[in-house]
Amino acid sequence: MSQQPSQHRAHFYALADHVQHRLQTGEGYTLWLEGETSDFVRFNHGLVRQAGQVAQTYLTVRLVQGQKHISQKIVLSGNAADTDALDRVMVELREALADVEDDPHLLLASQVQSTESVAANQLPPAEDMVADITHAAAGLDLVGILAVGPVYYGFANHHGQRNWQETASWNFDWSLYSHGDKAVKRGSAGFVWDKHAIHAEIDAARTQAALLGHAPKSLTPGAYRAYLTPAALGEIIGMLNWGAFSEKSMRTKRSPLLRLQGNVSFASLVSMREDTAGGLAPRFQQEGFIKPDHVTLIDHGKLAGSLISPRTAREYDIAGNGADGSEAAASFNMLGGELAQADVLKALGTGLYVSNLWYLNYSDRAAGRLTGMTRFACFWVEEGEIVAPLNVMRFDDTLFRMLGSELEALTQETTFLADAGSYGGRSSASMNLPGALLRELKLVL
Repeated sequence: MSQQPSQHRAHFYALADHVQHRLQTGEGYTLWLEGETSDFVRFNHGLVRQAGQVAQTYLTVRLVQGQKHISQKIVLSGNAADTDALDRVMVELREALADVEDDPHLLLASQVQSTESVAANQLPPAEDMVADITHAAAGLDLVGILAVGPVYYGFANHHGQRNWQETASWNFDWSLYSHGDKAVKRGSAGFVWDKHAIHAEIDAARTQAALLGHAPKSLTPGAYRAYLTPAALGEIIGMLNWGAFSEKSMRTKRSPLLRLQGNVSFASLVSMREDTAGGLAPRFQQEGFIKPDHVTLIDHGKLAGSLISPRTAREYDIAGNGADGSEAAASFNMLGGELAQADVLKALGTGLYVSNLWYLNYSDRAAGRLTGMTRFACFWVEEGEIVAPLNVMRFDDTLFRMLGSELEALTQETTFLADAGSYGGRSSASMNLPGALLRELKLVL
């Protein structure tokens, strides 16, 4: 569904027309807009402690002349003063451009592909969402931040291309404390609000928080059967997404997945893709190229594709696929398997239930080896029953084992995980992931 385009879009298009008429011979431009109108609500002890709204819009102006380009970011006010600010920026950029050298890898869209997408806001008022949370969290030490509202992006260039995307979403990043520093960590997000689902998540966290009060169990280093929740798997995928699928990283031999270019593969049940159609990120990027709905990265365990930015496309004379400059998936999707979420503990039998991981890094990037720590509510399970919380442990294992030889099953259900980052603006990065059952996960201390 769609609704009438917002006033933000109309103002952006007017600014683009204004810049168009200020160009001199041989000049071109691109405009990139990022904005939001977000309610932020902070919770502590299950009650509202702080509430406010952030309305902000940033515009990056790039002036182009041949292979030369220079840019500047400004804050928009949303009124006529923005045109005066643009006039000043154009003068400053024009003066600086004379001292800029040619950029041999600059590639900007020249074929006009204008798009508009304004999704219907399906969210209730933030006050109703807050009431649902406080009701479910009554008597609990729940802490967290709810961010809700529309985020919008725009692109324009001197060829007449205009792109706009506006989507309303919510993100609730929260923890339920048991005692001391012991807590259950959860994250919830989406495009629609389901108060029954929120109640169910908080109730499930309440059960796990009670288990954290039991005497903890320490494990000796070794290999253990393990189940990774979508959040825990998300930490691993986050590291995987750090250059693994970048065409530039592959060509410069820096990708941790280089072995997939040979005879090595992940488990056949692993399929991954950049799922722009199902994510929060814009469907166009800062050079004006349109992203396809899907880019297959791993197909049944085999390397099937990469993310190619315009700069990499120009450098290696290959076709790009609309990737951003980082060449990381902004809307990552991993297909689920056949294990029902309700059967996870039974299928695990005896081993580790890993809710969260942190402090991840590559211990051997070329070999795809990761290390990190367990965090928050991780448990020891015996014969399908949680019997004790785990003391913190470090793992050190390879992607080719965790997603390959030791991957036994993936859950049927997948979880939408949105990046809760809001430094400078709400992040649009997201992942949609199943849980993963491993035959072995190597713990080292």
